[in-house]
Amino acid sequence: MTVTTTPINIMLVDDQNLVREGIKSLLNLTDHIRTVAEASDGIEALEIIAQQELDVILMDIRMPRLDGIETLQRMSQQTIQVPVIILTTFDDHDLVLNGIRSGAKGFLLKDVSLESLVEAIETVNRGDTLIQPAVTERLIKGFDDLKGKVESKVEDEPIEAPLSKREIEILRLLAGGYSNKEISRAIFKSEGTIKNHVSNILFKLKVRDRTRAVLRAIEQGII
Repeated sequence: MTVTTTPINIMLVDDQNLVREGIKSLLNLTDHIRTVAEASDGIEALEIIAQQELDVILMDIRMPRLDGIETLQRMSQQTIQVPVIILTTFDDHDLVLNGIRSGAKGFLLKDVSLESLVEAIETVNRGDTLIQPAVTERLIKGFDDLKGKVESKVEDEPIEAPLSKREIEILRLLAGGYSNKEISRAIFKSEGTIKNHVSNILFKLKVRDRTRAVLRAIEQGII
């Protein structure tokens, strides 16, 4: 597990007290991640964000009054840039797609291990995006109709050049429906840089467009 010297201050946003207590008890086992605030819905969260210095927010999708998607959208409207990790369950895949489009920087299942939880918090805290593999599998299932729209079979040529960590990250965002502009905002890179990455991805996967790139990455087990 990575050791970070600078404390990371987080807020837990979930209407289920047991979920908050469970995650908080996990984080109490670390010496550099501190739970400094809690909220039971998006309205409370937005009030706390305005008053509290936060590094990362862990937030449920399904909540009363103001859910996670609406909270993300309001944060975007108010130019609040605290990275948000969405907490989800296996039946939330449609909402996960909306969460990606609304600016979430990471996704975790609620039964996450301490190691994965810490890794996710540290990843988004340093400006990267993280989607837990189990969540990615759920996202992939949303592409069943997309596969039917592809006229020809994805190319069978072997992939010779391995994809970089950044390219795989961008592929996952492409799978979630991000545009180049949205990806540039999500990972804090220029839109031109994202276009270059996408071009490199297409070249390495030997495909002609983004749809085929995602499908080939799925078939090859890259995402």
